[in-house]
Amino acid sequence: MAHLTREEVLRTGAPAPEYRKAYEARPIDLQGKNIFETRANRAAHLQKLRHLYPIPGPIPDEVVETMHDVPTRDGSSIRVRVYQPVRGPPDGGSPLVMMYHEGGWSMGDLTDEDLNCRMFARDLGCVCVNVEYRLAPEHKFPTGVNDCWDALKWATANAPTLKATPTRGLIVGGASAGGNIAAVLALHSRDTHLSPPITGQYLCVPALLPHEKVPARFAHLYKSRFESTSDPVLKRLNASAIVEIYGPDSNSPLWDPFNHPKGHAGAPKAFFQVGGLDPLRDEAVLYDRVLRESGVLTRFELYGGYGHMWWTNYPTLDSSKRFVEDTLRGMKWLLED
Repeated sequence: MAHLTREEVLRTGAPAPEYRKAYEARPIDLQGKNIFETRANRAAHLQKLRHLYPIPGPIPDEVVETMHDVPTRDGSSIRVRVYQPVRGPPDGGSPLVMMYHEGGWSMGDLTDEDLNCRMFARDLGCVCVNVEYRLAPEHKFPTGVNDCWDALKWATANAPTLKATPTRGLIVGGASAGGNIAAVLALHSRDTHLSPPITGQYLCVPALLPHEKVPARFAHLYKSRFESTSDPVLKRLNASAIVEIYGPDSNSPLWDPFNHPKGHAGAPKAFFQVGGLDPLRDEAVLYDRVLRESGVLTRFELYGGYGHMWWTNYPTLDSSKRFVEDTLRGMKWLLED
């Protein structure tokens, strides 16, 4: 969509009637006695819904899925799932797509990005790597983001074996915490001169700007973290609780991509999908702005009246189906030269 005025952005913060009806009929309460119980509640909740997703399970006639162990810098290993198109690569080879799941750096697993990875492999001929990075509080910052970088380096080093051609396109993507990781790695790859370079970043309802680090010139535009209290998933966002669990270094660019000390020039082009009701809305709007001010090409989709991760929690809504279709179109745009 065209870039919106501030007034138009604010109007997207009123709940859409379709969404309000859904979340009032089927409210979400996953809070447990501790993070481990909440993690289990979330997993059980989503498992009950996945049969309603556009691709509800494996599609072996169209996408081959294999599991791999990836070594990490601390001598441990993590799991990744690789998705390859059955029909073989498109002309020029299969782009490589790295996906990092949501869950506040403390929840989530490989099932969270199954849908996107299957869709990108089937419909775009990509080879996708779905990364199960280690979670807090068992593994505090920066273990998770380091795992994601190590998985990226493993995938590019093993691209021929994976039947991927990262020179055809190398995308990092994810939702929420995964969107944060994707933005962080996009800048880290620029700084470390990764070859072949990351060519695109998919930032879905991403966390990009800690509330205590908002630049003064943007303070009047950073409101949704505090004012978007109707979101049925994040509700009134308790960022301090997430920070306590994850334990990030507040000054590290591996946590805060918005205030990167080297700025944003030279970052790969970015595709955003953001909910107007989401407490994370304004930081995505502002990140899109600083990227464009730095000469980075962006595409921004803002869904008026819908909240954080609504398409996964209410997958039968018409808007949820459109969201998934938009995801595919946006990824196709990222892969264009």
